[in-house]
Amino acid sequence: MKKPTWVVEKERARRVAAAETVWLFGLHAVRDALANPARVKLRLVLTPNAADKLGTAPAEAGLAPEIVEPRKFDAHVPLEPENVHQGAALEVRPLAWGTLAEVAVGGQGAPLVVLLDRVTDPHNVGAILRSAEVFGARAVIAPLRHSAPETGALAKAASGALERQPYLRVVNLARAMEELKAAGYLLFGLDGTADLTLAGALEEAGPRPVGLVLGAEGPGLREKTRETCDRLVKIPFAGGFGSLNVSNAAAVALYAASSRPA
Repeated sequence: MKKPTWVVEKERARRVAAAETVWLFGLHAVRDALANPARVKLRLVLTPNAADKLGTAPAEAGLAPEIVEPRKFDAHVPLEPENVHQGAALEVRPLAWGTLAEVAVGGQGAPLVVLLDRVTDPHNVGAILRSAEVFGARAVIAPLRHSAPETGALAKAASGALERQPYLRVVNLARAMEELKAAGYLLFGLDGTADLTLAGALEEAGPRPVGLVLGAEGPGLREKTRETCDRLVKIPFAGGFGSLNVSNAAAVALYAASSRPA
């Protein structure tokens, strides 16, 4: 019997992820990845100065670094010229966090998730991962396509949170939203034109699990995403005009959702 299209897509995505490698760079991102037992580490390239700063971290991770002179570093590591690597780069496999049900429904932390609809800027996603970790969210969820992939730039922006905060990239965001709703989540889509405030929606939600849905800056939420949300909500602003960067909006929304009475 022929497999459904979504099953074929999921299997293809798993095969691609299994073959993919990522170069992490910067002392902070590399140190956190070395300390993460769940991270598959392949190759570590360091300048002598970076090796001194990392100390025993490579040995504790069971990885022998390649020590290269600073002027030869770029020849050993395929990084973009604008990447500030601080003399440290680590080739790794992307993290495997598990299924949506395992992480978002039965995972650790508060019953709170963030869903990103086509947010592609790695700096924004990295900042959102940091906020999600700070406020105890179970996961940040994004579509496999048209989202920021796990890269060195994202890891550096996340300042270590990428190693600890589940970042799930799903084949179909609307389908993932329906799965969350079936598990009892209320999904609130952030939209500056909405009538209901986030505070009002959270008060109505009480202790129920909540998913905060944010769209890309400019286009906002896609129509299908809007339709799949339970409610559209806004973060009110003072004065005649106001708007927040998507990562700032996520931080404000996460704080509000995590501050609800138990």
